[in-house]
Amino acid sequence: MIQPGRKLVRTALLTVALSALCVVGASAASVGVGTVEADALRLRESAGTDATILATAAKGDTVVVLEDAGSGWYKGDYPSVEGYMSGEYLTISTKADVTIGYGLVDTDGATLNVRSTPSTSGAKVASLNSGAVVNIVGIDNGWYKITTSGGVTGYVSSDYMVTCKDSAGSRGDDTATTSGSSLGQQIVDYAKQYLGTPYVYGGNGPNSFDCSGYTSYVYRHFGYTLNRTASGQLSNGTSVSKSELQPGDLVFFKYNTTKAAPHVGIHIGDGQFIHASTNTYTVKIDNLTSGHYANVYVGARRLF
Repeated sequence: MIQPGRKLVRTALLTVALSALCVVGASAASVGVGTVEADALRLRESAGTDATILATAAKGDTVVVLEDAGSGWYKGDYPSVEGYMSGEYLTISTKADVTIGYGLVDTDGATLNVRSTPSTSGAKVASLNSGAVVNIVGIDNGWYKITTSGGVTGYVSSDYMVTCKDSAGSRGDDTATTSGSSLGQQIVDYAKQYLGTPYVYGGNGPNSFDCSGYTSYVYRHFGYTLNRTASGQLSNGTSVSKSELQPGDLVFFKYNTTKAAPHVGIHIGDGQFIHASTNTYTVKIDNLTSGHYANVYVGARRLF
C-alpha cells in the first residue's frame, strides 16, 4: 500500500509508454487550487514580472498551487507547466470541487489506493495501477478528488499523481500508450485550434502570436520548452530531411536576412504547414511544396 509523504517534482517528458499528454508533472498540491480573477494572468519562469512568460491563463481558469513562493507569488501548475503567478490575481482554496483535468498515477510500479475520504484512514474504494489515467475533479488539503473510467469517485494523495492535459491515448483499463507519430498528430490537432488567431509581433498566445511564439505555445502544451526565436528553435530537437517530414515537425524558412531562420511553422502533412503568418497576420495553413514557402524553406526539426 502506498502511503503519502514523499514529494515528486517532474520537469521532463515521461516515457512514451505513458500518455504523451501527461508530459509534465506537478509537485504535490501543498497549497490547493487557485482561480484566476484577472482577464489574463501570466505564468512566468520565475517569481517576477520580468521573467519569461510560459503561458497565459484566462479569467476563471484554475491553477494547481504547489507552494507559496513569497513576496505575493505562488508556484503553480497550469496546465501541466510549472511556473509562477502573482497571488494578487488568484483566489486560493485548499478545498474545492473543481475540474483540474486529468491525472496519471506515478507510483514506480506499485498500486495506489483510492480512499472514500481525503485521508489514509478513509475506506479503500478502489486501487489504481501505476500509469492509470483518471479525471481530477477536486482538491482537498493535498489530496485529489478523482473519478475513474469505471465510475468510481474517491481521493488519492497528490504526491503520486502527475497532472495531464488530456486523456488521449488512454485505454479502458485506465492506462495509456502512445507513439511518436500519434503525438505528432495530436500536436497538429491542437495547433489547428488557433486558426485565425491574430499575428502580433512578440505575441506568446493564446490571443495573439508571432511565429515562434505560436510554435512555443503549441509545444509547451505537450511539455516541450522551445527557444523563443525562430532561429533559436533551429537548435531544438534533431534535424529531419524534407522527404521524411512527419506531422508535428517544425519547419523553417529564410528570407533576405542574416538570421538563420526568421520564420517557423508546424508541418501538418500532405505538403502543408500551419504558422502565424506575416502575410495575412493570422494563424493559417500554407503550402510547403510549391510557391513562396517552397522557395524559402531551409530545414526541419523533430522534438518527439
